Amino acid sequence: MTLSQLAKQRYTTKAYDDSRRIGDADLAQLQTLLQLAPSSVNSQPWHFIFAGSSDAKVRIAQVGAHDQFAYNGPKITRASHLVILCVHTDLSEEHLAAVLEQEATDGRFPDEAAKQTGGKVRAGYVALHKETLQDLPHWMEKQVYIALGSLLLGAATLGIDATAMEGLDFAAIDAELDLAEQGLRSLVAVSLGYHSDEDFNAGLPKSRLPKQRVISQI
Repeated sequence: MTLSQLAKQRYTTKAYDDSRRIGDADLAQLQTLLQLAPSSVNSQPWHFIFAGSSDAKVRIAQVGAHDQFAYNGPKITRASHLVILCVHTDLSEEHLAAVLEQEATDGRFPDEAAKQTGGKVRAGYVALHKETLQDLPHWMEKQVYIALGSLLLGAATLGIDATAMEGLDFAAIDAELDLAEQGLRSLVAVSLGYHSDEDFNAGLPKSRLPKQRVISQI
């Protein structure tokens, strides 16, 4: 299947078949895809929580999908897995040092001077967004949404249905999972699994504005 065919085929799933589970091999591929997602200056300001047990999914649904978000509850509890995409609350010196050391371990620097230059460049961008532009939280959030795009297309490649959700009480989820204590904040969640016959959206035609409206060539 071509990339264009995958893009036309994937859609936002509205109802899941709770009898079907994602296999371990496919799950591992999706986790690797998130681990290897691109980010600005390789900052990797994220953490991804996979909830696969019934207890874990019910726990998240109870605190995150209540009142105005109740319609998203079944998308959590009936899906095979829920992924909570989190952003760091800050890019600490410890995190930046860990990234730099991992790059060195993975052989990205020919010598110590190149390693130090790489670290200074990344620190410079962090300082730019923290001190000059003062948009560090927003900048980090944008990196997480790059990973979200990778996850959605990767799931489609594996024939796995997905639902990206911002319609949840993320403050309550943060409190339930003690995320603030871990220096994290949840941003968006993705249900993963296989749609059921009750999913009305599965049979609807995909609708987007025409290419000439959204794409220009100069």
